[in-house]
Amino acid sequence: MLNILWFSFFLIAAIASLFQWLWMGDADVFNRMVNSLFQMAELSVSIMLILFGTLTLWMGFLSVAERAGIVEKLGQWLAPVFKRLMPEVPAGHPALGLITLNFAANGLGLDNAATPIGLRAMQALQSLNPTPQTATNAQILFLVLNASSLTLLPVTIFMYRAQQGAPDPTLVFLPILLATSVSSLAGLISVAIVQRLRLTDPVVLLTILGLLAGMSVFMAFLATLSTAAISSLSSLLGNLSLFVIILLFLGVGAWKRVPVYDSFVEGAKGGFAVARDLLPYLVAMLCAIGVLRSSGALDMLLDAIRWGVTSLGMDSRFVEALPTALVKPFSGSAARALMIETMNHHGVDSFAALLSATIQGSTETTFYVLAVYFGSVGVIRSRHAVGCALFADVAGVIAAISVCYWFFG
Repeated sequence: MLNILWFSFFLIAAIASLFQWLWMGDADVFNRMVNSLFQMAELSVSIMLILFGTLTLWMGFLSVAERAGIVEKLGQWLAPVFKRLMPEVPAGHPALGLITLNFAANGLGLDNAATPIGLRAMQALQSLNPTPQTATNAQILFLVLNASSLTLLPVTIFMYRAQQGAPDPTLVFLPILLATSVSSLAGLISVAIVQRLRLTDPVVLLTILGLLAGMSVFMAFLATLSTAAISSLSSLLGNLSLFVIILLFLGVGAWKRVPVYDSFVEGAKGGFAVARDLLPYLVAMLCAIGVLRSSGALDMLLDAIRWGVTSLGMDSRFVEALPTALVKPFSGSAARALMIETMNHHGVDSFAALLSATIQGSTETTFYVLAVYFGSVGVIRSRHAVGCALFADVAGVIAAISVCYWFFG
């Protein structure tokens, strides 16, 4: 699937560029496409430099946690649920604890911690893979849930809105929470259908309902706070949780007489190796995305959608925010730039800007996640991972549009 997808990006870009040249008279399109190749290659190296430090740091802390038995204990607690969702993963396997830590970090918006933990979880799942180049069912479920990006505290979105002068930076908190919940649930259901998982199993059903109930209570509590209090709580909770996790790893390790420094250094070496091996996969995917974007193909699609919506007599205000939705699966930085541009052009609290921020906070850079997570373990046959992840993205975007019309329409 990734082979077909990667080639399709270049093929679509070629067709779009020929149209731009022959019909629109834009001969500079080829210059933009070639420049994008070099820019994306440079961006890949920049990302790797960041990942080198982050992966090295968190792989070191995770090594301490594993030797202290924390990861194993988390796996034992979640064994009843994951035994049904990932039946091929043995109860108590280290991968289950790492997956739990990854989901917790994602939910708190701790991206710098979530990615290294997720890569370590993918490696642990790969140790159970009988065909190393083909993704297993467990790896696909884990990746799709990561790509659906369940985020309880979208602190970065609040920060961007505050920078653009929003009087209430947290105005999009509830819309994002609702949209990201729909995205994650859609991802889980799509994988469950393909893999024939029983979501009606009492243990799984009670877990899902319990999570939904917990989120409802959390949302009700936040509704009682002022805007300043929510923003302050978001920042405090994210940073405090991160530091508490580090202290927990080191404290339990020291209590169990684990050589914490030696364990950290040993794990950090593994993080360096993982980051190094990721570069070819990142260059391949980001360069293809850069060519597709610079060819004008995404702009043509947006114009066609706007024409279709207008022809049907529907409210087309949401189309102004679609660039963020269309680009987000390919490039998080490009989607972020488009969100900020939408705020500048239409106003930070305009419908288009609010919807763009909601989409940005409720979906993930799917193809980046695919390249990084599967690339870290050498998986090249993704099976139904791409389809299920994109289905979750589409569900998240539709939910974001619906919720924003409900809240701000």
